Amino acid sequence: LIKNHRDLIDAEYVLNPDGGGVDLDHGKAVSMDVDATEKLYGDYQLTVTNPGGHSSLPVPDNAIYHLAGALVRLQHYQFPFELNSVTRAYFERLSSLETGKKAADLKAITQPNPDPGAIERLSQNPEWNSMMHTTCVATRLQAGHANNALPQLAQANVNCRILPGHSREETRQQLIKLFDDPKITVRYVNDAGDVFDTAPDRKQLPPPPLNPELMSAIEKLTAAMWPGTPVIPTMSTGASDSVYTNGAGMPSYGVSGIAIETDDVRAHGQDERLPTESFYRGLDFYYRLVKMLSGGA
Repeated sequence: LIKNHRDLIDAEYVLNPDGGGVDLDHGKAVSMDVDATEKLYGDYQLTVTNPGGHSSLPVPDNAIYHLAGALVRLQHYQFPFELNSVTRAYFERLSSLETGKKAADLKAITQPNPDPGAIERLSQNPEWNSMMHTTCVATRLQAGHANNALPQLAQANVNCRILPGHSREETRQQLIKLFDDPKITVRYVNDAGDVFDTAPDRKQLPPPPLNPELMSAIEKLTAAMWPGTPVIPTMSTGASDSVYTNGAGMPSYGVSGIAIETDDVRAHGQDERLPTESFYRGLDFYYRLVKMLSGGA
């Protein structure tokens, strides 16, 4: 659409229903999140080849061992801490909603010289960790061709979620440096599953400015449907079509009225589910939001 029919979709800004939403804590709404930016998605194929041989004659040079060593290094590696305008504002706002040590830590990481101890403690929360760092994790493995043969091939898929301001190729180079093993090849895998020796070097765009008209409408509607619930701009740790519309110059925001318990997020799982009430209330939210933004009653 962007390439061939831009005139049909050209807009001042874009509402993306696949982002944002209401966080629940035991049925109580605690925040309405609006995705003002998102991380960049990248898949990388790690490959190790070997002459192989009969399993009765093992040798130290084993493709699976090389790959396993690289994945252990990845397991214990943390990409550098980094905040952008959206995540800094998010943690600042969150610090005013929390209490005690957690509130102090949230405030400490937004200072000019962030406290390393606070970063380490907050990184124990998977969502906050992903908002503070680029993350890469092994998601698939395959190796060998027979139970009684030394492996000639071992491969893993590493899925990365890259902070704005960095590129897929930059991340590929970081992985190569981390593994520090000439036997391991790191290639980029695009959305279609095609594998390339290098990755796109275009950096994820910085967050667009928040649209005052949109934010005002979301705040009014949130106050009506979930009284007392703060509206907090945030960064999605996932990926959506906003990467395309943002890249085309249309500021894009993840906005949703779907409410989910913070300890019951099952996105992409085989047991992914959504409460029926949340689904229908989310539809009502969007209907009312679009009416407000289009001048309806």
